[in-house]
Amino acid sequence: MVDRRLYLHLATWLGQWPAGPGLHVVRSYRRALPAWDGRLRPAIAVGDGSGTVLSVAARHVPAVRVLAGRSERRLIAGLPAAVDHPGWVCHEDIFRWTLAPAPLPDVGEWVASTEPGLPRWLRLFDREVLVVRGADGRYLAGAAIKRHDAHGHELAVGTAREARGRGLARRLVARAARRVLDGGAVPTYRHDPANVASARVAEAAGFADRGWRSYGVYPP
Repeated sequence: MVDRRLYLHLATWLGQWPAGPGLHVVRSYRRALPAWDGRLRPAIAVGDGSGTVLSVAARHVPAVRVLAGRSERRLIAGLPAAVDHPGWVCHEDIFRWTLAPAPLPDVGEWVASTEPGLPRWLRLFDREVLVVRGADGRYLAGAAIKRHDAHGHELAVGTAREARGRGLARRLVARAARRVLDGGAVPTYRHDPANVASARVAEAAGFADRGWRSYGVYPP
């Protein structure tokens, strides 16, 4: 049984959920609108292990459905061109979510993303970000929330090289997940299947690998 918040998030974000067996190419006006960072995401797919919903703008549905009749590998390779962005890339990710973040001790503080000394990726966010600083005030690690819609918020985390191995990332993710849940949404987490470090962070923070996958076309 899928949590209602997750159901509402996927139905809103993609345009249809649940998937049902197989691949379903659906239209969504959201694919033609700027995403959380002001840039387009012209194709987004989520699969729960039994079926996948692939969301594109209405005008791209016919071409993508033709492409979907081929192998998954050819679909992923051809998807950027099929949604009129041949120079962009199609990323594949493990899709995770949780309703019970790990009870790890809190770390960091919520600060404005415009504060000096933060890395460039955190400045993409227009709301508070969660940051750990060293005794000298230097940035060590941070987490932020991608608010895709009212029901689902994706977490992002990054750690400075010199601060890795201290367990900061998992504690930041767990704390950010608790904030998302307190706000009435479901926290999600996506990462490249080859990113072992990110997978370990997710598992330790309470985001199990349930066999869900996602892919999408993103700006370079």
